[in-house]
Amino acid sequence: MDETTGLSLPSELLLLWHAHRTEILLSAGLFLACLRLAIHWRRTRSKAVLTPPLGSPVDQKPSLLAKQHLAEAEHYVSSPTSLSKNAKPGPKRVTGVKRTKSSPVDVLPTSINNIQPLIFYFSLGGSTRSYAETLQQSLNTNIESEAKILQPILHDLTAIDYDDFFISPPKSDKPNTAHFYVILLPSYDISTELENFLEHLDETHNDFRIDTAPLSRLAGYSVFGFGDQQDWPTEERGYCKDAVEVDKWMARLTGRKRAFPLGIGDVKADAGERLEEWTVGVQAAMVDIAHGRGLGEGVPGSGEAVESADEAELDDDEEDAETPPSSKKQRKPIKRSQTSDLEDLKAPIPVDFTTTTTTKQPSPPPKPTAPKPMVPVNSPTHTSLTKQGYTIIGSHSGVKICRWTKSALRGRGSCYKYSFYGIASHLCMEATPSLSCSNKCVFCWRHGTNPVGTTWRWEVDPPGMVFEGMKEGHYRKIKMLKGVPGVRAERFQQAMRIRHCALSLVGEPIFYPRINELLALLHGERISTFLVCNAQHPDHLAALDHVTQLYVSIDASNKDSLRRIDRPLHRDFWERFLRCMDILREKRYQQRTVFRLTLVKGFNVEDEAEGYADLVARALPSFVEVKGVTYCGTSTSAGAGLSMQNVPFYEEVSAFVLALESALERRGLDYGIAAEHAHSCCILLADKTRYFKPSAEHGGEERWHTLIDYVKFFECLESGRDFGPEDYVGSPTAEWALWGRGGFDPRDERVDRKGRPKVVEV
Repeated sequence: MDETTGLSLPSELLLLWHAHRTEILLSAGLFLACLRLAIHWRRTRSKAVLTPPLGSPVDQKPSLLAKQHLAEAEHYVSSPTSLSKNAKPGPKRVTGVKRTKSSPVDVLPTSINNIQPLIFYFSLGGSTRSYAETLQQSLNTNIESEAKILQPILHDLTAIDYDDFFISPPKSDKPNTAHFYVILLPSYDISTELENFLEHLDETHNDFRIDTAPLSRLAGYSVFGFGDQQDWPTEERGYCKDAVEVDKWMARLTGRKRAFPLGIGDVKADAGERLEEWTVGVQAAMVDIAHGRGLGEGVPGSGEAVESADEAELDDDEEDAETPPSSKKQRKPIKRSQTSDLEDLKAPIPVDFTTTTTTKQPSPPPKPTAPKPMVPVNSPTHTSLTKQGYTIIGSHSGVKICRWTKSALRGRGSCYKYSFYGIASHLCMEATPSLSCSNKCVFCWRHGTNPVGTTWRWEVDPPGMVFEGMKEGHYRKIKMLKGVPGVRAERFQQAMRIRHCALSLVGEPIFYPRINELLALLHGERISTFLVCNAQHPDHLAALDHVTQLYVSIDASNKDSLRRIDRPLHRDFWERFLRCMDILREKRYQQRTVFRLTLVKGFNVEDEAEGYADLVARALPSFVEVKGVTYCGTSTSAGAGLSMQNVPFYEEVSAFVLALESALERRGLDYGIAAEHAHSCCILLADKTRYFKPSAEHGGEERWHTLIDYVKFFECLESGRDFGPEDYVGSPTAEWALWGRGGFDPRDERVDRKGRPKVVEV
């Protein structure tokens, strides 16, 4: 005890604690925290060699990763200098493969020994069962020679467990056997077992515990629907609605393995005939799979460049629903070199080295060199055109599927040629024997990637090779579309026989030195020919034999406008242009001739109707097509001053046509507006004296006759006698195609970009 203060030592400590306890507790806590951090830091540092860097991807197999890091640690321990000698400064780059859910675990065997067809059907009254049995007998008869295709097995959807077939494919006793599902479904207006089947497919697709494509091991599938078109005329009103739904769900569950388009048949009209046609296609698809040819490439592969860019290649809802996430890619514009088009460095430079003259002493002629391919296989031009969806044939020809072909296959309408001349787009092949052109048009939708030239200086492929290559490339691309949602089975079958050829794809078809031989091959298989030229090769035009219809592109009414729009390479381009007008006038009694006017607002629309009327008076074509330009958004167009502001509205095109009609009337020319196709922004003027005449089908009333009788054309051609366009005039133009009616076939369905029905106002 302290005698002075009278306090003991414990009492003093207690007073100090009460006076400074807050500071003591905070200090102790801070000390313990620092100690804990120091210990953690030492442990982390000691294990750094075994720990991957922050943010490194971790593999699905941790045991293998641990072994790898352990081996690296042993290497560094045994060779302490290896890290400093061999390692590069900075973080280590880790490479790997991104794993996605869409990659199916259950994939098709690489080699298929057998294909087992399974026929599923649903029936209340027994009619669909009869159709299924007929299909089974037909397949049994037709596949006897195919050892790899087993006898089909019939299954009633009401008598099976859906989990056994529609969550994963059934097991087979035979090795490497893939199943092929064939589903036949009617549609009813009452509640049936089909509702449970559809609900099962829906739940399977949306169950997070089941893989995205659980039926990916199937070799393929196809669906056929039966409906009553009299009571339910459209899909929205119930026609084959259940088959359409099942087809969509199966596309999702199989990873888009639609082997043949959805077939539909009217039980009160053509169900048996449609089923028979569809069966042939399904059988052919199974044979292709059995022989290793697969299902085709589906929607991708038809390219980005389209003839008319006002609709998407795929509806967004269908692409999102049926395209795996891993295969979706953003469409990017093709990057091109700034010097890929030398003519665009100082546009325009219209120079024709074949027509210039000089007063100087001529130099000795150069030694002749062997001609080279127009589009070599390894050239950037070949790569660019291939990316745009072109199939290059030989060294200078090409073929491509038009957007309207895809539209017609899906029952969404054909192009204006169907309204005007009776050409169904799904029966038409778009091709060219010459990818080279002598113009660099500002509105060209070929992106300026095709070669140019004023004279033919390349190799010449034989016409037979060009013709066979065109057909092969076209049919191959048609087969790619059999998995596209909405493709009609009967139109797909029809598309496998080409009936028309539009020689207007890209370049200048009459530039090909052996064009007449190619035309003879096309006509030999009764394929009609629609040839388009740009009025810059009068000698070739004069030597051209018969074609079904001859087009000349008229993009301007005067020299200055033609120079700005077409940017021709020939120095005497205007003289060549006028010579072609005179040649066209001479040919007007030998074949149907057409002026094709492409209107570009700000270039050739304002105050040029009178100039166009003068050209019509000079050439006297059978028809005048007036079409608004389609803007492609390319750098070439932008560099020439073209934008969306230069695309005319349909009302502006109509006003121009009316002005042109009046200008022709003032010149004493009897032309009238015969037809229109508002969807293409295209209107047709025709010579009244030749194509507006009494119609026997309408009691002698005068009607427009712009359609072509293709059978008569080939009969005239094969007879060997002289004939003219009046000898193969077809039946009267359809009512829905006449001026003021819109021009869209009412048997088809017009849709918007999302695939929704679109109301057309006339």
